[in-house]
Amino acid sequence: MNDRLKDTMTKVPAVTLGFWVIKILATTLGETGGDAVTMTWLGETTPDAGQSWINGYLVGTAIFGFLLLALVWAQIRARTFNRWLYWATIIASTTCGTTLADFADRSLGVGYPGGSLLLLACVLLSLFAWHRTLGSISVNSVVGPREEIFYWITITFSQTLGTALGDWAADGGLGYSGGAAVFGACLLLLALVYFWTSVSRVLLFWAAFILTRPLGATVGDFFDKPRAQGGLEVSRPVASLLLGAAIVLLILILPQRAGRHPGQTPQI
Repeated sequence: MNDRLKDTMTKVPAVTLGFWVIKILATTLGETGGDAVTMTWLGETTPDAGQSWINGYLVGTAIFGFLLLALVWAQIRARTFNRWLYWATIIASTTCGTTLADFADRSLGVGYPGGSLLLLACVLLSLFAWHRTLGSISVNSVVGPREEIFYWITITFSQTLGTALGDWAADGGLGYSGGAAVFGACLLLLALVYFWTSVSRVLLFWAAFILTRPLGATVGDFFDKPRAQGGLEVSRPVASLLLGAAIVLLILILPQRAGRHPGQTPQI
């Protein structure tokens, strides 16, 4: 009976309201945590750091990228859904996405528009390759190693794209609070479309997944940016610790269950 039950479950969580709450907090932590490493500790934003030969964004990406690869490997090796492993991998992907987006936008010289378009192309190509190879990009189809590899590649690209969009919106005139309001409104609109229309649930999921990232990026920057730039000037490490504690608490409190295969429940 237990083996049969495992065969009907995926290794990613069911998409519930709790999932989205934790996801938004995780993306915010990814912003503050990534900036804590590349800006606060590695001194990327300090012109006289005396380490011009070191690119903090690239070093940060290497650190979080290695951690992400290790966690994805553990996620693939796991036989069943593990809530702690899953959310640790999500946090690693969103933190790596923060540093990678900053590297693309600021160190490659392509700017926010160029970085966003480049990353959007990566997301679309990943989804296209996933669908062509396996026939579905629904999270309910994530039941084996191949599906998980495509899932985590797409997740990481979407987290990176979301970071670039959030920074573009905030620095383009909306500010951090204005950007958060805009992306929050977009997510509310997607929720209304979900409940009032029959638009593809798969499409809505990936749209919402991408949009939660710029929301987290703008909220995270609102916490830690200087007051002169419209932020609250909260210490990045302190903000990261508080967000991490909130995520742990919610994982303990909110129901965490694995999603089901297509056919067991309606696809998301």
